[in-house]
This record gives sequence, structure tokens and C-alpha cells, in this order.
Amino acid sequence: MRYLIDTNIFMQIISENSLLSESVRQILEDYENIICISSESIKETIHLLQTGKVKTKKWKITRDVIDFIEKELGYTIKYVKKEHLLTFAALELVEGHNDPSDRLIIAQAITEKMPVISSDNKFKHYRKQKLQLIFNEKYH
Repeated sequence: MRYLIDTNIFMQIISENSLLSESVRQILEDYENIICISSESIKETIHLLQTGKVKTKKWKITRDVIDFIEKELGYTIKYVKKEHLLTFAALELVEGHNDPSDRLIIAQAITEKMPVISSDNKFKHYRKQKLQLIFNEKYH
């Protein structure tokens, strides 16, 4: 099965003190599953590293993030396409959720008809808009 992880889940994967639930960990470690990450999450990760909001010794330079995702983790990068932007444009706004990156990741998951794995409580509100969500409970 294919799954899309959001930026927070990726941060947990690279963290030394990961807060992934056992059920999420099983999904990520099952070699039968195809784990995907949005190019939007990669953009966010690089930005967090460049601004010093996230620190890790995993990479010498931020460009190494992409190789790490593809070669070491074996994840598939899902690049933002026109159809994702059309879904993004049609998403109803959820009160209190103003993060355009999250909303774009949600739009990708809806368009691709794949579950998104997230620790963000606000993602739950998009189930009404056909989002398949696997919620990481351990984070909370």
C-alpha cells in the first residue's frame, strides 16, 4: 500500500527521540508498503534546517536531505503537480488551520487517494473532504 507522510512525521523519523506510535512504525518498516513524501515536506525540512529551527548531524549540507530520503530511506518523492494544486484550490478552509504547506500535503493525499500519516490534530478536520488519515497518537 502507498502512504504519504507529512513533514512532522519525517521530523520524527530523523529524530533521535522519535515519538512514533507502534502502529505507524509498523507501517513505515513494512517493506511491502511504499512510503511517499511530498516535495512540499522536503522544502519545509530544508527551510527548517537552513533557519536553524531543526538541527541534525545527519547531513553535512541541506542538499543531502534528498539523497537521504531516496537512497537511505527508500522513500518516493511526490512532486507537486497541477492536479494537486486544483485540489488545494478546492479545499474548504478549516478554522484555525492556516498552514498552506499542510493543506498542500493534504491535497496531494486526497488527489492521489492515499492515506497520509500525520501527528497534526488539524488534519482530522479534512476527513470530511475525503482525506484518509492515519493519526500518530504517540506524539500527543
